[in-house]
Amino acid sequence: MNKVEEFEELRPLLFSIAYRILGSVSEAEDAVQETWLRFDRSTTPPASAKAFLSAAVTRISIDVLRSARVRREEYVGPWLPEPLLSDPYQDPERSAELADSVSMAALLLLERLSPLERSVFVLRDVFAFGFDEVAAAVGRSEAACRQLLVRARRHMKAGRPRFEADRQERQELATRFFDALKEGDVDALRNLLAADVQMVGDGGGKAPQLARAVIGAEHVARLLASVYPLMARIDVTFEPHEVNGQPGAVFRDRDGKVLHTLALDVLDGQIQTIRSVINPDKLCHLGPVADAWAVDREVKRVRRQSN
Repeated sequence: MNKVEEFEELRPLLFSIAYRILGSVSEAEDAVQETWLRFDRSTTPPASAKAFLSAAVTRISIDVLRSARVRREEYVGPWLPEPLLSDPYQDPERSAELADSVSMAALLLLERLSPLERSVFVLRDVFAFGFDEVAAAVGRSEAACRQLLVRARRHMKAGRPRFEADRQERQELATRFFDALKEGDVDALRNLLAADVQMVGDGGGKAPQLARAVIGAEHVARLLASVYPLMARIDVTFEPHEVNGQPGAVFRDRDGKVLHTLALDVLDGQIQTIRSVINPDKLCHLGPVADAWAVDREVKRVRRQSN
């Protein structure tokens, strides 16, 4: 197997590591590309291509994350990860851990960790690397990595419970949610939402967005039921689709361009959080992006005509 074949075989793993560390599809893809360049320039074949490439992509991602944190502190409004529709790395024995670790909720918890804690947690708890491999990847001793992992696990455990609903239950609830959304059915929506449900939007100042999180089943249900039927009248459509391993949808304008994504956190048979990413910079990897401002103007026009 030559270098190109070795790299391509490991590319899904490398991207999945980088995405979980960075929470950005575009930055993860850049990190993987830089990893290839380093691998291609290396003159001595490594004892293990997987170990070499995993360590390289981790170190690159740590450097990128440190600089990205400064930008995220200046971000306009809530920051959400770039939506991921499918994780290229598959491991049937760890499918539950992989899906949970790529959820919006998990990635937002990872944001609270230091870059080293985050990287150690991802390599060890998500991808089951040995401590010797983790230590080599982050440039710390095994003892130091064990301490970093203890702190990371404590933060992650304190942040939220794991998703308890099985995949079929989540999908059935999501189907009912999107059916009610189409109909603008306030009562049906309310019944699917947790009492303290939150709806959060990420426009980054580059698209219409919620001024703040909307909290409470009544408020969220009424907002959804008032907006989405109007969007349907201007031919905005949506396709139910897993988003970051959880139920969600991709919304498109009348020309089929991506308007925004919606991801649902489901726990105890109810929707706990709804997260919408409408920042066009975070949607480019999904295809041509819609003009969200133009859609917003059309929605307002239709609302005025209806009143």
